[in-house]
Amino acid sequence: MTRQRFLTGITPSGTPHLGNYVGAIRPAIAASRDSSINSFFFLADYHALIKCQDPQVVRQSSKEIAATWLALGLDTDQALFYRQSDIPEIPELTWVLSCNAAKGLMNRAHAYKAAVQANEGAGEDPDFGITMGLFSYPVLMAADILMFNASHVPVGRDQVQHVEMARDIAQRFNHNFAHVFTLPEAVVDDSVAVLQGLDGRKMSKSYGNTIPLFEGEKALRKSINRIKTNLLEPGEPKDPDDSTVFQVWAAFASPDETARMRREFDNGIAWGEAKKQLFELVNSQLAPARERYRQLMDDPGHIEAVLKKGAGRAREYSVPLMQKVRDGVGIGVLR
Repeated sequence: MTRQRFLTGITPSGTPHLGNYVGAIRPAIAASRDSSINSFFFLADYHALIKCQDPQVVRQSSKEIAATWLALGLDTDQALFYRQSDIPEIPELTWVLSCNAAKGLMNRAHAYKAAVQANEGAGEDPDFGITMGLFSYPVLMAADILMFNASHVPVGRDQVQHVEMARDIAQRFNHNFAHVFTLPEAVVDDSVAVLQGLDGRKMSKSYGNTIPLFEGEKALRKSINRIKTNLLEPGEPKDPDDSTVFQVWAAFASPDETARMRREFDNGIAWGEAKKQLFELVNSQLAPARERYRQLMDDPGHIEAVLKKGAGRAREYSVPLMQKVRDGVGIGVLR
């Protein structure tokens, strides 16, 4: 029986935070241990160039994110872990797919439409500051997916459109040339938590409200103490369903611990005590991986070796598939 192929991309555009861990990294690593699934994980460094023009940030973030996944237990013998830019067939496939992607389809991409609307709202030309990278990055994402004929792509709801675009482009290629590509399906897990940040909004680098995943104990305690709360005094019942402190607790605690903390909220636990217990819980779970992360950050040669090994395995898929694509469109060796 052919194993399903799951593919996940991680854009190196900043330091990983608790929201990344709970919402993406932890469930993906758990899924990668399922022997019935063929898992592909990659550092999407070409995607990072769309928004970041600082090479040092891209380089440092690539290192941090690779170290994070390895420190948290990604089994690179079971799962395939590689860097996008190490696979030369991906940009080549991107061009071929661009020749099969309708411009009207790209016009409807959420990120492009949002940028146009922001420009129009500011009285600017609709395409002011918009690069071809931003406009056509759904094609690059399609190449990422189709290069490995991924059958399933775990995404948040805001990314479903891109998987549908990849599917549309694949169908067009298969119809026009040769049946090369598997049609991917988006996988949305609504049970995965979306963490709130320090200010109560979704935890996001763009809001500056994140709690970095592997900062030291002192900094972690300080960040948790900065979580916004209301003015209710100790002894006054507090609503756990309206509390970032409780939400983060539930993302890390067992069902029994979550039920206990819910009772503590009903009994009016002081915010200081709730935050103290939250720090102890999160720190106890992250401390072993934090130490491993620091060791990896001090040994970039090891990270590089892991990525290069993954690239070698990835090209066992990408080279023959790209040959099928070339044959399909009629380029390559004359016969």
